[in-house]
Amino acid sequence: MKHKILGQLEFDRIQEAVRSEAVTALGQKLAGRMRPSSDPDKVQQRLDETADGATILRLRGGLPVAAVPDITTSLKRAEIGGVLDGTEFAGIVRVLRTVTAIDDFLTDLHENVDLRRVYQMQAQLTLLPGLLRELQRSIDEEGNVTDEASPELHGIRRRMHAMERDIRERMEGYTRGNSAQYLSEPIITIRDDRYVIPVKAENRGRFGGVVHDQSATGQTLFIEPQAVVDLNNRMRETQVAERQEIMRVLTDLSAKVAPETDGLRTDASVLGHLDLINAKARYAALIKATEPTISDAGVVDLRQARHPLIDQHKVVPNDIVLGGDYQSIVITGPNTGGKTVTLKTLGLLSLMAQAGLFIPVDEHSTVKVFSNVFADIGDEQSIEQNLSTFSSHMTNVVAILRDLDKDSLALFDELGAGTDPQEGAALAISILDAVGTVGAYVWTRRTTLS
Repeated sequence: MKHKILGQLEFDRIQEAVRSEAVTALGQKLAGRMRPSSDPDKVQQRLDETADGATILRLRGGLPVAAVPDITTSLKRAEIGGVLDGTEFAGIVRVLRTVTAIDDFLTDLHENVDLRRVYQMQAQLTLLPGLLRELQRSIDEEGNVTDEASPELHGIRRRMHAMERDIRERMEGYTRGNSAQYLSEPIITIRDDRYVIPVKAENRGRFGGVVHDQSATGQTLFIEPQAVVDLNNRMRETQVAERQEIMRVLTDLSAKVAPETDGLRTDASVLGHLDLINAKARYAALIKATEPTISDAGVVDLRQARHPLIDQHKVVPNDIVLGGDYQSIVITGPNTGGKTVTLKTLGLLSLMAQAGLFIPVDEHSTVKVFSNVFADIGDEQSIEQNLSTFSSHMTNVVAILRDLDKDSLALFDELGAGTDPQEGAALAISILDAVGTVGAYVWTRRTTLS
């Protein structure tokens, strides 16, 4: 489908509505990339997936897909020997947890519920329980390396806590008793990763040590007393050892992820696809949509069709039938009678169905898979090309006639508008004759027919 028709019929708004129902980064991307297909087999496959999503939503409230990040870049870095950071590992953990939850959910569901496509997608998942256990032990949900990541790290942090306790006990001696009177505030704070106290500038010589900072007014100095300099030095050395051990742990974990990148990439892809299925099912429920049947005879039979972007309490349903006995329809009537909305409804619902979405129609409605959908709708006047409304419409119509084939759908709004009514009517008839010669499906609207 040409990009222009998607904008004309507001398919992009449907995409955004589906995207808002997705929870994963990849699912949202896939929703934004949805396009109608002209391959009946692909359309049926997509409808089957949405039907599975609708079944699971009705019976179990939807697939348990969590809000996982896109780990594609992290996997590429691991493949080339890069060291992943804690946040990247936390994302991989969320993917693996969700894969496990999805696999357990579908295994349980398989005993009682028949699905068309989703069980095949389950078979593509790679479970990595050993890697998951190691990552969960080493990385917390915020991406921090845990004490249990290695015995060395556990020992280093235990020593750090003991040193921190000793330093604080020593520093608290300055915030209490007689020494407190020389401080701006009786508190302990940190500057340059070292414990300091806020000393009034005139008392800087009473504690010795090192000045690390001063207040904006210069009246307070942040001093590391001489008595704790050695303790702070030892603490700094231990912090360096901690960082080195953390890097060693991350390097080791990255090496363990590297051989599993193909499986993890497939897992992430399947989760994104399942999230899109969930999102399409939720959107179908939101607009009270049903699954259309693809007509082998090429018959469009939309029963009580509603435009999905109009308030459900205000929209007027219409039966739309095309194909079978006739392939061309001209509707006439006064302005504001709903002719253009009906025309757009046919076009948009066709695009939605061919993208694998359920459509707001009554059950047993049928659709045809069109090779393309064309439309000439609204005021197409082009200021840049200095074309009148009539000339612009004719330019568009000529382009449509050039690309039309027997499996296309052409939507014309006010054929022959912008010129003399009788000449416009004659022109409209000629255009419809040309479309009829090709054998395409056509729906057109005129306010009056002379």
